[in-house]
Amino acid sequence: MNNETILHEQLTGVHDLGHPAHEHHHHETFITKYVFSQDHKMISKQFLITGLIWAIVGGLFSVIFRLQLGYPETTFPWLEDFLGHWAKGGKLDPEFYYALVTMHGTILVFFVLTAGLSGTFSNFLIPLQVGARDMASPFLNMLSYWFFFMASIVMLISLFAQTGPASGGWTIYPPLSALGEASEGSKIGMDLWLVSMSLFIINALLGGLNYIVTVLNLRTKGMSMTRMPLTMWAFFFTAVLGVLSFPVLLSGCILLLFDRNLGTSFYLSDIFINGKILPNEGGSPILFQHLFWFLGHPEVYIIILPAMGIASEVMSVNSRKPIFGYMAMVGSLFAIASLSFMVWAHHMFVTGLNPFLGSFFVLLTLLIAVPSAIKVFNWLTTLWRGNLRFTPAMLYAIGFVSLFISGGLTGVFLGNSALDIHLHDTYFIIAHFHIVMGVAGMFGMFAGLYHWYPKMYGRYLNNTLGYIHFWVTMVGSYLIFWPMHYEGLAGMPRRYYEFSSWESFKMFGGLNEFISFVSILVFSAQLLFVFNFFYSIFKGRKVITQNPWGGATLEWTAPIRPGHGNWPGEIPEVHRWAYDYGKDGREFIPQTEPVGEHESRH
Repeated sequence: MNNETILHEQLTGVHDLGHPAHEHHHHETFITKYVFSQDHKMISKQFLITGLIWAIVGGLFSVIFRLQLGYPETTFPWLEDFLGHWAKGGKLDPEFYYALVTMHGTILVFFVLTAGLSGTFSNFLIPLQVGARDMASPFLNMLSYWFFFMASIVMLISLFAQTGPASGGWTIYPPLSALGEASEGSKIGMDLWLVSMSLFIINALLGGLNYIVTVLNLRTKGMSMTRMPLTMWAFFFTAVLGVLSFPVLLSGCILLLFDRNLGTSFYLSDIFINGKILPNEGGSPILFQHLFWFLGHPEVYIIILPAMGIASEVMSVNSRKPIFGYMAMVGSLFAIASLSFMVWAHHMFVTGLNPFLGSFFVLLTLLIAVPSAIKVFNWLTTLWRGNLRFTPAMLYAIGFVSLFISGGLTGVFLGNSALDIHLHDTYFIIAHFHIVMGVAGMFGMFAGLYHWYPKMYGRYLNNTLGYIHFWVTMVGSYLIFWPMHYEGLAGMPRRYYEFSSWESFKMFGGLNEFISFVSILVFSAQLLFVFNFFYSIFKGRKVITQNPWGGATLEWTAPIRPGHGNWPGEIPEVHRWAYDYGKDGREFIPQTEPVGEHESRH
């Protein structure tokens, strides 16, 4: 028995002969098993459930401010009971409206679609799909969740600040965010927002480093990089993006805290308040925009790349076909990840950016459509003439592709600097990024949850509720966001409290009411999913087969409910790539099966 084998036994409590060793984790308390767990599977569930709670909060905020936008003349007395002085007489306070918009964006982008999506599936799948007992550093993995949890607590506290939570938009642009006197939402709530985001970024960095090291160093025997499922490539590139870009936002947040509390002038210069000039000189609010968007655009792909990997895996398994163009898919993931660092200034075409410099960002922005188109072509070709099984996971994966195509096409308009001047900060922006990133990212998350829920909890989600959830969400999302393109083309600005004062926007009153009504329906469907999720943990149909979907990847070789260490006995050895479906008359061939002497080659 070599040193590595002995180390595995000490870490996992599992002998390679398949007999459980009497190690500490067999005597775990509730605290060590469910709270301060170092098992990657439990940590993934912690990320998931925390993310689901935040999704409900963020979604509820959107319903509340949509009530204001859809029914600006109506009062809702229950709002005063719920929000107190922020909704006197049942009418939302304009200051608090902006805070709700800010917190909705922050929560959904960072706490749900970054931590909830990547934190859940990177943690759960990386060790299981590359063939590792756990993450490279289980302790750092536990710490990453607890930094996320602390960030959540600080952000939650900010919601109850007397002056209200941060209200500078989710991008928190100075000088509004740098001056406490500027608005109620620029006081203590803004400081708490910045502290929370700093803690969140530490979580992202600890997690990302762990994911990278695990993929590079802990793959099982035979698991070469080109035999990894596309989920692993997607999570790997996502982690690299996070490690390289999140520190830039951290510096931006810390410098903003300095400007707010220490009298520095990184972002402030020549500011007048009530006729009085402030002493700050030499700063530039545009600097913050550069720091924010240098993370902000990779952040789009930190959200969408995991969803791409999940959709690829789910579609291949449920079409019973190999993924089309595996190396092209890997190459396009790499191209998207690389180009995402070179396009951040397309968010800043209206800041006075040199038009000649802007033309380079236009070119690079439009260039990123090429690897995106490759991925779409390969997904559609994977589906073409496949033996399709329309499980809820498969529907969400196909829905993801639909949203990615339709939302991505509107990005061509915004990538053009001349058109962007008209469309910037209108409802066209809201429609574009909600479809291509927000809803598409959620669809990737739902596809993964419906597909791997049996491996996570040993039970199935209810299929009927799953189908209802899908169709209401799919149709509702298009009904909410597609009409917003037309409002944006008409110049209707985002983040405004109400539009009845403008003759040019009054004509959209009925459309806004319709959008608000549908948003309430879609939010109700998400509550149905949350019920399905928690009910199925305890009462769902039990999984009785190790590989319920007929998947070829390694996680389906582990027990139905894997223990800490994932496999009793030796870790399986890999002999082939992850997509041998419909080959030589067989429905699927697991990665662990040796390649036969007369087996056909792809």
